[in-house]
Amino acid sequence: MEFDENRDGAPDQPTRQRVVRSILVNGPSTAAALAERLDLTPAAVRRHLDQLIDEGALEAREPRSSTSRGRGRPAKVFALTEAGREGFDQQYDDLAVQALRFLDETGGESAVREFANRRVAFIEDRFDGVLEHHPEMTPVEALAQVFTDEGYAAAVRTLPMGDQLCQQHCPVSHVAHEFPQLCEAETEAIGRVLGRHVQRLATIAHGDGVCTTCIPNNSQMKEQVTT
Repeated sequence: MEFDENRDGAPDQPTRQRVVRSILVNGPSTAAALAERLDLTPAAVRRHLDQLIDEGALEAREPRSSTSRGRGRPAKVFALTEAGREGFDQQYDDLAVQALRFLDETGGESAVREFANRRVAFIEDRFDGVLEHHPEMTPVEALAQVFTDEGYAAAVRTLPMGDQLCQQHCPVSHVAHEFPQLCEAETEAIGRVLGRHVQRLATIAHGDGVCTTCIPNNSQMKEQVTT
């Protein structure tokens, strides 16, 4: 499945692409949130959502948040399916999986891990440069920019206990499903550039909607050390 704005016979395709890309960048969303974000009527959004569900690009889920919305059931959120993610450019395909299988068979676990470490070198290579050119950014925001530039559609969510780095897209998810060393190397590199322990809470490669990394603030880390 490809999201091609110029597909013949599909005048609504550009709008459907906007809907899908909005969910890719912002994560699972309600119809109301999409309508506001894309400046569309709720009826128009629901028509496109129904079509995308029929095509297998989206699925409706129950919201995770337990926040009360008053009377009635909480609004469903719409999330990308694996088929929906395949509509966007993937940097790795079956050939990459076969190559890593060969590397694993001939060089073993250490060879795969070394490849994973080399692949994520962009994180440390680009981090300082982004901070230098964007002094207004926090280190975590600069890290999100590094990942976004690499195709991960990353953003920062600030919570009382620290930050969460949320990657709405993973260009290596198909490969990382079989070779989690890629995710592990990413997490280790994130910890190195930030100079603190971080924890990966969820990954697209293993079926989650978003890759989420917990980055505790310094006070939280000190509290954990003293307890």
